Amino acid sequence: MTWLVRSLVLLGAGAALTAIAHLVSGRLMFLPDYGSRRAPEGMIRIPSVGGGSLAALYLPNPAAKHTLWFFHGNAEDLGDLEPFLHEMHRRGFAVFAVDYPGYGLSTGTPSESAVYEATDTAARYLQDTLRVPPARTILYGRSLGGGPAVELAAHERVAGLVLQSAFMSAYRTMTRWRLVPFDKFENLRKLPRLTCPILVMHGREDEVVSFAHGEALAAAAPGPKSHLWVDGAHHNDLVDFAGERYWHALREFSRRLATD
Repeated sequence: MTWLVRSLVLLGAGAALTAIAHLVSGRLMFLPDYGSRRAPEGMIRIPSVGGGSLAALYLPNPAAKHTLWFFHGNAEDLGDLEPFLHEMHRRGFAVFAVDYPGYGLSTGTPSESAVYEATDTAARYLQDTLRVPPARTILYGRSLGGGPAVELAAHERVAGLVLQSAFMSAYRTMTRWRLVPFDKFENLRKLPRLTCPILVMHGREDEVVSFAHGEALAAAAPGPKSHLWVDGAHHNDLVDFAGERYWHALREFSRRLATD
């Protein structure tokens, strides 16, 4: 086989791999059917593009300096997270959270672009209807939620950004390197453009999004920034392992924002 034929074969294989990855990535990346599909108490519906709606939960707190907008991870929804969101509220935050298209009781089909569009719709609702300006909002992205949180922080002047167990980009959770000429939720590439303070939290034993992702995101953040590395914590038990250290880190991050 000549070098030209070998080159053509390799190029063809690469193109086929790229096409297959693009076609199946959505089905592998988004897992809405693992959530509870349960409506949390006090759920509100935000009208979305095309006549559908987004399921949302808002827990106001007049004494809170910031509203914490929680972007949840994959395979979960507001019904699953209701107790945790109420604990955040009990700890002194106003709380806002929205299910992505196709998750929980939100209509639509999940995709990267659909998640971004839903985030923009929810951001307008938070500001125009709930009267919470971006400058009083802390975006909190857990795992998959880091994608829309970083995207919104890249074009809104928010108070701060928290990334918990988030990835550099979606495909790099499997490859660690960029092997195809496209990716999804490219957090690492966007972070240097951000101007808000950033807190990165990650478990050292994370088996889904390895600890190296948290380290890379913290290194790429332009600052001011801080981090919480949790020994023994995996992907879904960081809060349990960290205990009060988790709440202290979140509270101190918010306190510093209030005095900046």
